[in-house]
Amino acid sequence: MRNVLQQKDNFVIGVDFGTDSVRAIVANTADGEVLATSVFEYPRWKEQLYCNPDKNQFRQHPLDYIEGLKATINTCVTELGPEAAAKIKALSLATTGPTTVPVDESGIPLSLYEEFADDPDGMFWLWKDHTSNKEAEEITEHSKKFSINYLKPVGGIYTAEWFWAKWLHVLRINLRIRNACYSWVEHCDWMPFLLSGKNHISELKRSHSAASFKALWNNSWNGWPPNEFFASLDPLLDGATKRLFNNLAAPHNVAGYLSKDWSINLGLDTNVLIGMGSFDCYTGAVGAQIQPYHLVKNMGTSSCDVLIVPKCDLKDKWVQGISGQSMDAIVPGTMGLLAGQSAFGDAYNWLKKILCWSLEHVLAASSLINDDYKRKLIEEVANKILPELALKAMEKPKTEKDELAVDWLNGRRSPDAEHDVKAAFVGLNLSTDAPSLFNALAEATCYGAKAIIDRFEEEGLPIISIIGAGGIAKKNPYIMQMLADVVNLPVRISKAQYTSALGAAMFAATASGIFTSIEEAMQFMGQGFETEYYPDKKRNEFYAKRYQKYRSLGEYLQGANF
Repeated sequence: MRNVLQQKDNFVIGVDFGTDSVRAIVANTADGEVLATSVFEYPRWKEQLYCNPDKNQFRQHPLDYIEGLKATINTCVTELGPEAAAKIKALSLATTGPTTVPVDESGIPLSLYEEFADDPDGMFWLWKDHTSNKEAEEITEHSKKFSINYLKPVGGIYTAEWFWAKWLHVLRINLRIRNACYSWVEHCDWMPFLLSGKNHISELKRSHSAASFKALWNNSWNGWPPNEFFASLDPLLDGATKRLFNNLAAPHNVAGYLSKDWSINLGLDTNVLIGMGSFDCYTGAVGAQIQPYHLVKNMGTSSCDVLIVPKCDLKDKWVQGISGQSMDAIVPGTMGLLAGQSAFGDAYNWLKKILCWSLEHVLAASSLINDDYKRKLIEEVANKILPELALKAMEKPKTEKDELAVDWLNGRRSPDAEHDVKAAFVGLNLSTDAPSLFNALAEATCYGAKAIIDRFEEEGLPIISIIGAGGIAKKNPYIMQMLADVVNLPVRISKAQYTSALGAAMFAATASGIFTSIEEAMQFMGQGFETEYYPDKKRNEFYAKRYQKYRSLGEYLQGANF
């Protein structure tokens, strides 16, 4: 282990492109101290441009990402000052995923061209976009025709959130995009390509963690599944893998160096190393100091649950019904496993929007107060409503006949992905109030988390504890205590404010050679834990009975045709 003094003058940048905003931090590699931070909300996304929730269509314009990258890093560099900024050695990025985009042969997203500037199909297809559900189902069925199980790395079920379903869908529905599209690229791969000034798609390095979890790349079949698999699925995919190449690297490796143009844009030197990109849930797990058998639960708009296991413990076993499984994709030398819930924070935001409707549509039209006061009042209530609901829900006595919910507001991701299932509330009556609905939803998200843990344990992977990361983990102790009680495990909350950005910074420090391993980076730069919740035996017994009702209601919803 090297001396901390060797790292004291080395700074790295971690950037996390989330669903609603991008966060950038500058961290000291000696101790993980965050020296500067900046957050930028995507302006087009904030207006929900290019989105259609009725169709489960969620697209993001690349200009939101480009503008956000410039704004956040420039703010951080300015905050540091020129002397400190000169010590920045490397930069790595994390993104939501799969968040994919059609590009031409030069690697430029089609929506950056004038003719596609307002075409949602030429933009980034966000992870939560489920418009390709039909194609996902076809891929799952098609895989059964082959002697090799090409879906074993993704738990046996392909979903609408993932790489190939989205690419096939856009090729089928949009002739203009089909004719202009040369390849299909993950956001986490495009950003390093952009920053390092590359100008041909063959120069783009693809993230091993992204491709091996969601795009079916695997060493077992020497890369991508064979062309026959895709061509026989649909001739539109004939030859597609030739335009993806096999230029893959893990997130602790080098993608390139900052180009001259981007060094000017960001106020950094051209010798700043660009690390490989990764998905935010994987960098979040590293930022939260993941350990074998301790499940990191990244609780953002969705939940992404990450587990690492020594390879020797799994041997040749593939866990059924989870979102992904890949060797070396998160922490080298371990098998990484991924599961999650399609709506976590989104579920609470849905309830918040329902309850704020009268403010935004009735109070906003009131003639009794001025516009500035209305805006401030609406903003204040909107910010306070979920914490207040949690306090009131905590005070309410609990009974087995309380309102019950299933949390599939955006379908089900794990276990056993099924994106067209619906959510439900039952047991409502005239005494049902807003805190009761909140409590039912909180229980449902915790029961969804338990269903995932149950699947891991049924497959022989015991979970020791949960490590919580993200806004909900830090801001809502009621939900976190309920989670501990429901799953009957301790829940530790990461102290880091932006775990995904911190994890990206750790990958940057490793790629640049400051550390020899991700484990070493986590040891020096990890920020530890701020709170731990322990399960209560009586509450666990109560929730165990409710959980069985949740499972029964879920089974009914799966068979219902809504």
